Amino acid sequence: MEIDIPSIVNGYARGYFLMADDRGEIRWYSSRQRTLIPLDDRFRYPKSLRPIINQERFSIAINRDFVSVCYGCADRDTTWISSELIEIYLALNKAGWAHSFETWQGEELAGGILGISINGAFIGESMFYRIPNGSKVAMVKLVEHLRKRQYVLFDAQLQNPHLERFGSIVVSPKKYQILLHQALSRQCYFGE
Repeated sequence: MEIDIPSIVNGYARGYFLMADDRGEIRWYSSRQRTLIPLDDRFRYPKSLRPIINQERFSIAINRDFVSVCYGCADRDTTWISSELIEIYLALNKAGWAHSFETWQGEELAGGILGISINGAFIGESMFYRIPNGSKVAMVKLVEHLRKRQYVLFDAQLQNPHLERFGSIVVSPKKYQILLHQALSRQCYFGE
């Protein structure tokens, strides 16, 4: 399979995202109610998570085990992450566009978030955990990381109850495009 990385990055930069349908066919999608994780004081997380963060039970890594994060995100009863889409993510990672933000407990991958970084926009594709709270701590630490790197936008694509616990907000397509344009105008480095 030949992967056209510039076209894929351009699709994300225009506000679309890739998903595989029930037959595994990959298509571009958008959302009329785009979900964002706020990078300002609207971001919050469950109080029960504070002691876990303060105890530093998890260490953080970027792209330490990108492949396992892809497969961890795809490992569920119903998934939109097909094996072909994983190949695309691997190519995007190799080219420096896709990243995994991971939590580790010792030498065990606890959880992680898979996403695409384009200038000041981080587009979260999926998240998973193997150890309880692994993905929740990854979310908190990723927001801290994006703030330090002066990102404008953390796009979570579609709303769900889990994201609502972190203060996620839904914006109109027009507002999303304004924020995306601002984010793409800012040079940010996701980092290793």
